[in-house]
Amino acid sequence: MRFDIRKPASLFFTSMFAARLADQFLLFVVPLVVYQTTQSVSLSGLAYAAETLPRVLFYPVCGVLSDRYSPLRLMQLSQIGRAVVCVLGLIGFTLFDGLGWVVGISAICGLLTTQGFMAREVLLPQIFANARFEKIQSVSQSVNQASIVLGPLLAASLFAISNWQTVVVVAAILFGIAELSMMVWRHFNQTPITATDENPSWVAPFKTAFSHLIHLPGLKRVIALTASVNLVFGITLATSAAMVTGLHGQSEEHYALLQTVGAAFTIVVLMLVGASRLSVGRIGLISFAGVFLGGVLTAIGPDYWLYMVGFAVVLGFDGMFNIYIRTIRQKIIPARDYGKTTGVIILFNNMTQPIAGLLVGLTGSLAQTSWLILVLSLVMLVSGLVLSLPRFNVRAAE
Repeated sequence: MRFDIRKPASLFFTSMFAARLADQFLLFVVPLVVYQTTQSVSLSGLAYAAETLPRVLFYPVCGVLSDRYSPLRLMQLSQIGRAVVCVLGLIGFTLFDGLGWVVGISAICGLLTTQGFMAREVLLPQIFANARFEKIQSVSQSVNQASIVLGPLLAASLFAISNWQTVVVVAAILFGIAELSMMVWRHFNQTPITATDENPSWVAPFKTAFSHLIHLPGLKRVIALTASVNLVFGITLATSAAMVTGLHGQSEEHYALLQTVGAAFTIVVLMLVGASRLSVGRIGLISFAGVFLGGVLTAIGPDYWLYMVGFAVVLGFDGMFNIYIRTIRQKIIPARDYGKTTGVIILFNNMTQPIAGLLVGLTGSLAQTSWLILVLSLVMLVSGLVLSLPRFNVRAAE
């Protein structure tokens, strides 16, 4: 069946776009504000760890909830909750001041973003059951990257004429728009959306998830590969503000341009993947190699423009790798256990992102940061060779 984005589906992806755009506003402003205020790459890296660690730690819990309760209702609560957190955080800053408010807003919204993400992962196979799942993931990733194109650009424009509080206000409005679009979409969409697991126990879901991790063929290998990719992806995001405005001596506008070019390149990559007939295995192999090469370029690039090329390559092929990993997960994991198992998997996959931020916090200079990026890129390459990515991909594509 050919995938066709009709009006209900367009509304669904509009809601996703608005929520992701708001997330990008928050992700953009935190490292930039921290680095500009403190002039410390270490504190900027620690701030990145602080805003990403809560997101990662709660994936298993959010996965269980997404199986147990309606994923649609959880998505709606996530969007409303993030709007409320933004408003309450701004009130707190007005009353008490302090840099911690902007980090706190992003960290708490990150928890709710995790719940929204897990709910959407469970929801997509239900509402697009008759479509090719690689195609759905390509569309989903394209919408995600479109928000990343506009997010830094709009956030930088607001930040240039106002302050970070204005950026957060607009983010809250976007979360509200996301919820409104979801309500209208549900009015048109008649697909039954149900919980897949009504077991009230909190122990049983985790036992099931870990049992799948241990016994399902290929799952441990693909988890390890994703964790190694996320090392490079995490170090790239954690250091981008400091590398652009510090090491390469560029302005906030150049930082926004970096993010925009990276996201635009990702959209191009995803469109090509969606239009191609590449097997899932080839998608994994090509994207893994691309992330590695991009990481090396960001580490050794002598100027801003070559650094931008490396950054764009990392983001673009990481988006491509996400298509690979999500398609593989959907094929391997039983539908009734998808949320709980995926939540635990993502915990292991994404722990390397805040770890990358903590490693940046241990560096004493931007020069050391460049060496750290190079070392982690080599760690990723060695991991891929050891885990025999091509052999797994051939088997997965069969």
